[in-house]
Amino acid sequence: MTKKGLLVLPGWLVTTALELPKEKFGIRVLNDKIDQVGSHQFLQDNFPQDEVWHCPDQILMPGFVDAHTHLYGVLAHGIPLSKAPSGFMPFLEDFWWPLVEDQLDAEMITAATAYNCAQMLRSGVTSFYDCTEAPYALPGILLKQAAVVQEAGLRGVLSFEATQRVSQENAELGLSENLTMINWGKQNNGLVQGLMCFHTTFTCSEEFILKAFELAKQHNVLTHMHCSEGHYEPNAMLEKNGIRPIEYYDQLGVLGPQMLASQCVQISQDEINLMAKRGAKMTHMPLSNCEVGGGIAPVPELVEAGVTVGLGSDGYITDFFEVMRGAFLIHKASHCDPRVMPANLVWHLATAGGAKAIGLEKIGELQPGWQADWMLISPKLPTPIAAHNLYDQILLYCHADDVSAVMVAGELRKKDGEVLSTDFSNLKEGTRTAARRLWEKTA
Repeated sequence: MTKKGLLVLPGWLVTTALELPKEKFGIRVLNDKIDQVGSHQFLQDNFPQDEVWHCPDQILMPGFVDAHTHLYGVLAHGIPLSKAPSGFMPFLEDFWWPLVEDQLDAEMITAATAYNCAQMLRSGVTSFYDCTEAPYALPGILLKQAAVVQEAGLRGVLSFEATQRVSQENAELGLSENLTMINWGKQNNGLVQGLMCFHTTFTCSEEFILKAFELAKQHNVLTHMHCSEGHYEPNAMLEKNGIRPIEYYDQLGVLGPQMLASQCVQISQDEINLMAKRGAKMTHMPLSNCEVGGGIAPVPELVEAGVTVGLGSDGYITDFFEVMRGAFLIHKASHCDPRVMPANLVWHLATAGGAKAIGLEKIGELQPGWQADWMLISPKLPTPIAAHNLYDQILLYCHADDVSAVMVAGELRKKDGEVLSTDFSNLKEGTRTAARRLWEKTA
């Protein structure tokens, strides 16, 4: 951690995406927190002994929060397929489960975790939530991942997606894996924590779902599940019980502030209203929803209803600027309205909204007393940046390579455009080796 105060003095400061950016404002970092926010003059006058970082051509912003990822997913990029899946359920049953999840082992997963941690830092991601789906990597995979994340210096929430689709014994191992990670995180009180997780209503019984929520309640953590990622789950639930998935969770008595539902692509307005009424949280993956043919989640409606929403990569594309562009553009097209999902709202979902969704406190804004998790962006744009256009300009035209520096909990992790203490060529070779092993199993 920083031993003395550090003044970071950019050209522009974003304290929160819900407010206009501030020109010639900066922050004071003390240890792992933001100590002061003020004008350049104020900070230099009041803290003359501090180290000063002058960056007049750069923008200081909260670090991204990737609120839903599958770090192992990179290993499936380019995997050989005899034919493309014809829909969401064929994607799971013919591809993702048999060819990816069921073939993963600890060595593959840790290689992908190491590579993606470096890629996230490169992109400006300072916090993330990861969901590991690998039934034959049990037990012990989450603690192995935790060691990798700790070494990278990221703020991570790790979970295992427990499911009964393999066997009841494997399902129980999944719940135990989450409990081990939750307890380890609380005992170490560091950057890496855990939460409870199960798959969906169509791979988990009512009794199993209730058990997962009860265990989470006992340990005061969130419970995560995938929800209505395509038409299959709501249609199956309607056929079986005559109600939709969110209504089912409400009927079970578990829909509330401790529930984190990802995807939520095919949900109704009544379900949206119910989520808002009960305080349930949601994470949105615009790019992967397109890739699997699931549809477009009603995120503008969720936000308008007051649901806490975060933004995630789903392990599909790690450059978080690309993820934001997806959220910014897709909903405008689907609503035929350019006013939908304004840039500053997308920035909010990518920072403080995501942090709130996954249960992180004082993350995602640059305010006194909040965590010193931030990035410096060095834009290379042909037109001027001003308060009225900064959010749009940076969202639309910047990339991971435009992030010049990243700090997590008061520690610099990227400087001068380079992720510190990281050999990308070595990490990439590790994922390629792991991918070859995975792909050989599909032959």
